Amino acid sequence: MKRIGLIAAVVVAVVAGATAVTLTVMPTKDAPAPRQPTPSAGPASPGAPPAIATSTGPFAAGPIAPPKRGSYLGAWVRPEHLTESGRLTAMTAWEKSVGRKMAIVNTYRRFDENFFNASDEQFAARGTTLMLSWAGGDTRLITMGRYDDLIRERARELKAFGRPVLLRYRWEMDRPNLRAQMWSGADYAAAWKHVRAIFTAEGATNASWVWCPTVEGFQGGYADEFYPGDDQVDWNCVDVYAGSRYDTIGTLMREFLQFCAQHPTKPVMIGEFGVARAWGTEQRATWLADASATFKANPQIRAVMYFESDPTDNKGPTQQFQVSDDPTVLGAFRTSLAQDPHYTPMTAAAAGKARKK
Repeated sequence: MKRIGLIAAVVVAVVAGATAVTLTVMPTKDAPAPRQPTPSAGPASPGAPPAIATSTGPFAAGPIAPPKRGSYLGAWVRPEHLTESGRLTAMTAWEKSVGRKMAIVNTYRRFDENFFNASDEQFAARGTTLMLSWAGGDTRLITMGRYDDLIRERARELKAFGRPVLLRYRWEMDRPNLRAQMWSGADYAAAWKHVRAIFTAEGATNASWVWCPTVEGFQGGYADEFYPGDDQVDWNCVDVYAGSRYDTIGTLMREFLQFCAQHPTKPVMIGEFGVARAWGTEQRATWLADASATFKANPQIRAVMYFESDPTDNKGPTQQFQVSDDPTVLGAFRTSLAQDPHYTPMTAAAAGKARKK
């Protein structure tokens, strides 16, 4: 993903008496500002979408099982007012605009931040599955045990929550600006195994673990260096954007889909996807329609999460992905994704049978 500090330190403050609760959304990329493209640079119309990741299971997905057919539809929706009530309001408005409830709500947490807050509880109470995108720490320090107490605390929080969740541990670990913290793919995989072993030891087994590099990492041939193994990963995932580069999502994801085809027992999630405002209304609408066609052509894809946000620190239209402020593009999202029966609601059976302890 070629975005500048895509999610920059969003702080959600909730005051209850004298208590403040914070929700911090971590940065996802530090990179030079891309040259602004022109809409004419993109293809006029996509061809037939590639059908590469065609496994239909059975899948080994952990507590969050994929739908038997089709795909879950979810989103991260950046609130206008950075409060927990603002988060709920933003998601409610988004769902009203697209005409359906999201099956999954994405949220972001620092490595040292508590997992759950009041808005998470409200989303869960209405039957929505949470995806926690949890930032990691220095992989070698994790493996050495420096953060074991912190990791145990997070594991106990997850167990106490009781409901099954998607846990996207240190997503986009392959970004160049994280190399100093990740050290290497082998170090990342070792840290992943260390963290998951602690969760298992604490009885926090109500999470499906989601492994999610960038699409650029697959294009560059280095994302799979970070793969912890089929016995460690429940869902394979990628973040993909038509930001500074306009191309069809099938073209952008080709190498990722080839990787997924080699792991046919793992369902696939698109953890973040979006098309930038830079490309204009017509091409954005076309891109979204083609994205849906690509998801359908690759039935291993069982969950897709739109990134409905214009992060305040990202300057320029190549870093702005909101569709709700463009009626035509929003209509394309609604028609191609939200109102298409391929995108099924989450069910209690799919979400597993975890109970509060």
